[in-house]
Amino acid sequence: VQLQASGGGLVQAGGSLRLSCAASGSTDVMGWFRQAPGKEREFVARANWSGVQTAYGNSVKGRFTISRDRAENTLHLQMNNLKPEDTAVYLCAAGRYSQRYQTYEYDSWGQGTQVTVSS
Repeated sequence: VQLQASGGGLVQAGGSLRLSCAASGSTDVMGWFRQAPGKEREFVARANWSGVQTAYGNSVKGRFTISRDRAENTLHLQMNNLKPEDTAVYLCAAGRYSQRYQTYEYDSWGQGTQVTVSS
């Protein structure tokens, strides 16, 4: 599956951005991760194939909303009340559910989109 992310940019603290990720095929799960300079990759949010089951990282709960447009095979991430610590490259990922390990495994990654939040 090929993934094309878009929607990053520069915004002031308290502002909003909407990221999108278009997938070339169907997947069990699509999600967003982020990586800031000098830090490890961090889970942001995921949505299952229907978009009904979602999960969020603790640092974004209540501020970010993930949604999945099945007709367009596109994942969206609405980011509100952005903070400077949200600054990172945001990576779109897709994968399958592993029955063996009872977890989602991501095997396709997009190119990333930069989000910069100024204070």
